[in-house]
Amino acid sequence: MLQLVPARSRGRISRSRRARARMLERALAARRTLRRRALSGLGLLLTVLGVLVVADAVVTLLWQEPISALYAKARQDRLSGALRAEERAAPTALERRTLIKLPDQASRISFLASELEHRAREGSAVGRIRIPRIGISFVVVKGTSSADLRSGPGIFPETPFPGVAGTTAIAGHRTTYLAPFRHIDRLHAGNRILLRMPYARFTYTVTGKRVVAPTNVRAAIAEVGYSRLVLSACTPLFSAAKRLLVFARLTATAPLSGARSGARSPRAPLRAHAHRAARRPLGHPRRGRPS
Repeated sequence: MLQLVPARSRGRISRSRRARARMLERALAARRTLRRRALSGLGLLLTVLGVLVVADAVVTLLWQEPISALYAKARQDRLSGALRAEERAAPTALERRTLIKLPDQASRISFLASELEHRAREGSAVGRIRIPRIGISFVVVKGTSSADLRSGPGIFPETPFPGVAGTTAIAGHRTTYLAPFRHIDRLHAGNRILLRMPYARFTYTVTGKRVVAPTNVRAAIAEVGYSRLVLSACTPLFSAAKRLLVFARLTATAPLSGARSGARSPRAPLRAHAHRAARRPLGHPRRGRPS
C-alpha cells in the first residue's frame, strides 16, 4: 500500500540529498585539485631532471663528468694524505742495510722502487704525476683495474715503477673521474712530464704520440732499450674505440730520502742512461678501460 510522505519530511530529504551532492562535488573537486597539483609537481620534477641531464651532458662535453668527479676528488684527497705518509716513512732496518751495500744512487733508487712496488696494494697511492703543459697534478695509484682508475691514474701492472730500467706505463680517464688525461692529446715533443715517487723525482721529455687499437697492449708496455714513460687513454673523447699513447723519454732523476743514504758525497741528478736493472717479462693481466 502506497504511503504518503509529509511535505515537511520530503523537504528534509531533499535538503539532505543536496547536502550530500555538494559534499560529493567538493570531494571530487578536491581530488581533481590534488591530481592537478601532483601532475604539476611531476612535470616540474621532470623538467628539473631534464635540465640537470642536459647540464651534466654540457659540463661533461666542455669539462668532465661532474658526478664521478666528486668521488674521484674525495679519493684523491685521501690518497694525498697516504702518499705524504709514505714519503715521510724512513726505510726499514733491512732496507737500510741493503742500501748501504749498494754502490750508487741508481742502484738504490732501483732497489727502493722494487720494494715499493712489492709492498704497495692495488689502488694505493705510490706517486704523483705533474704535467705543466696541460696543468695537471694527480696522485698515481698502483694498478689499472676499473676500481683503481676511479681513484686516479694508475701504473700498468705489466711495467715496473719508475727507477727500474724499462718502460713505465700509466693509464688514466679522459672524461670521467676528474678526467686526469683529458688533454694529453695537446702534448708535443719537448714537453715535460714530472713524476715524484717517495724515493726519487723523475723528469721525462715527450718524444711523440700514437693511436693504437685497444687490444694492442704491447705498444704501451714494450721495452725500447732506454727508460721511458708511456701515458695511455681512450680516444676519441667519449669513446673507447682506440687508445692514445704519449711517449716520453727519461731525461733526469733526482734521488730522495733513502736513495741518498750510503752516498759518500752529494751527487748531481742522474741522467737516464745511469739506470741499470733487470727487465721483466711482459704479461697481460686484466685491466680496466680508461675513458
